[in-house]
Amino acid sequence: MARDILLLLALPAAGKSEIRTYLDSLDGDALADLGFGPQVQLDDYPYVHLMRRISQEQRARGLAPSFFADDASQMLEPRDWGTLIHLLNEDYAALEGTPVAGTVLERFDRARAAAGAAPATAGMDAAARAEIEAAVAGEAPPPPQPAAPGSTVVVEFARGGPEGASMPLPAPLGYRYALACLDPGLLRRAAILYVWVTPAESRRRNRDRAAPGPEGDASILHHGVPEVVMRGDYGTDDLGWLLETSGTPGAVAVERDGERFEIPTARFDNRTDLTSFLRGDPASWPSDAVALVHGRLREALRPLREG
Repeated sequence: MARDILLLLALPAAGKSEIRTYLDSLDGDALADLGFGPQVQLDDYPYVHLMRRISQEQRARGLAPSFFADDASQMLEPRDWGTLIHLLNEDYAALEGTPVAGTVLERFDRARAAAGAAPATAGMDAAARAEIEAAVAGEAPPPPQPAAPGSTVVVEFARGGPEGASMPLPAPLGYRYALACLDPGLLRRAAILYVWVTPAESRRRNRDRAAPGPEGDASILHHGVPEVVMRGDYGTDDLGWLLETSGTPGAVAVERDGERFEIPTARFDNRTDLTSFLRGDPASWPSDAVALVHGRLREALRPLREG
């Protein structure tokens, strides 16, 4: 690719994590055929999982939950859509050589402050904080290590708004807000691959992929998003609107701190499901389905390679 950071964006269950799994299975030549170097992958879903786990531990101790009132609800604090992006910014900084500092809760407090929200640990005494930290620390993603020269960084996240919402989506909803929270250094190096499905198809695949229990909840391939969240937070999205209104064909415009970034953007049409088989054992992937995915990815990414 002409740029070495790919933002992999789509509604939940659209195929983002399946595409990442496929990319992770490829050797150097097959990656180079798509315009990629060695893979480094970032994702905000592990932080959503931690938010749910922290809230579970708080409720179990009779404390007010910081993030989710229960396991089937939307976020209590909408600005946590920004919190997640600021956590990704720290991960990006780690790839550039700045180590991630602090415990899980310290990181959430710092990211929340950057998003303009109250600390996640407000109202917790030291003993409860230490207990919750110990309970969730093992589920935190490992800190990223500096990326090797020539790497391609793939960053996955999903954003949207409620069913029936008109454009533009108001902050802190949608991609317009999320992209404007990203580190400027990342934005200068980024291109976007948008995995295109309808909200109805996103909901269907979300139900199909969901595996019960903690193992499913913690998995990027098999977690299920609650239906109320699918309709309230992902009933629509604004990526198509951003493309149509940017003023630059094939790009999304991002305004951050008075600077305008024009992010080259391509679509991978997954409205007819090409990728769900990639959740299975790689040894069972049908060769014709793999060839189709690879060819469609190569064609979708071509404008980014040649741009």
